[in-house]
Amino acid sequence: MVPGQHAEQTSTSWARSILSIVFMVAIVALITIGLRLFIFVPYEIPSGSMEDTIMPGDMVFSEKVSYYMREPQKGDIVTFADPEVAGRTLIKRVIATEGQDVDLVDGRVFVDGIELDEPYTAGKESRPLTRTAADVEVDFPYTVPDGCVWVMGDNRTASQDSRYFGAIPVSSITGRAAIVYWPLSDIGLLS
Repeated sequence: MVPGQHAEQTSTSWARSILSIVFMVAIVALITIGLRLFIFVPYEIPSGSMEDTIMPGDMVFSEKVSYYMREPQKGDIVTFADPEVAGRTLIKRVIATEGQDVDLVDGRVFVDGIELDEPYTAGKESRPLTRTAADVEVDFPYTVPDGCVWVMGDNRTASQDSRYFGAIPVSSITGRAAIVYWPLSDIGLLS
């Protein structure tokens, strides 16, 4: 072996190892970004508006694939852009879709004149809120506008939802909450 050749091979090998590591980190970063943009996003639940279905502090995955193939449906738990606070994401249940009439009568929810069976509310009453968001008027019965859905929290006595900010545009929905993954004691599919 020629003197200096071993040092040259070692530095070449070292440079290849560094490039290989940088390449692997870049691939992992691209996959992670791609998954978050197109497949799913993790969220931590900050409030009790979805109790007892989802508890404060629970971590959920909101998947995006379903809504590439279909529109949100009644019963879906969705994540969406907060109509009032830019950059904040909310989570609620779809109660009605475009063109449907929502009415609140004696603490119960009616859609198109049919009372909903809502075991997820644990019997909490669904009453109109006394206050709504600025420039929002919600009168019952309420007809959900085209391109929108009506959403409500499962904890009806502690949720600012469509009763407060009106129907939300389908375009503001970021995904369908599919699974609680943390804490382990709450792990499970959402329905």
